[in-house]
Amino acid sequence: MKFLLMFASCGAALSVLLGAFGAHALKDTLPASSLGYFQTAVQYQMTHSLGMLAFLVFYAYWKNEWLIWGARSFAFGILFFSGSLYILAFTNLKWVGPITPLGGLCFVAGWVCLLVAAYEYED
Repeated sequence: MKFLLMFASCGAALSVLLGAFGAHALKDTLPASSLGYFQTAVQYQMTHSLGMLAFLVFYAYWKNEWLIWGARSFAFGILFFSGSLYILAFTNLKWVGPITPLGGLCFVAGWVCLLVAAYEYED
């Protein structure tokens, strides 16, 4: 759990830094399509870093392993989805493109883990 908390915290901080970098340093450097990849990567990285943090807070009070699996899924989603979009934004490596949907599936899996955890929750 400590590693996931550190990953989420670093992911959120890094997305703020990258977002500022993109808004100021890259807006006149990257083509519009590449800047779009970059902005999408930053947005999804921040959203799912915050989601990881929420899952871990829930887990601290409600020990359901599905929440840990959800956080792990988000971590892999950030690496595959946002990571591949960052690579696409800065390089011409088109073979990275098929990795992006795998990251998206990891995000979906994380949300499904939350759904299962909520289903198992007893009031």
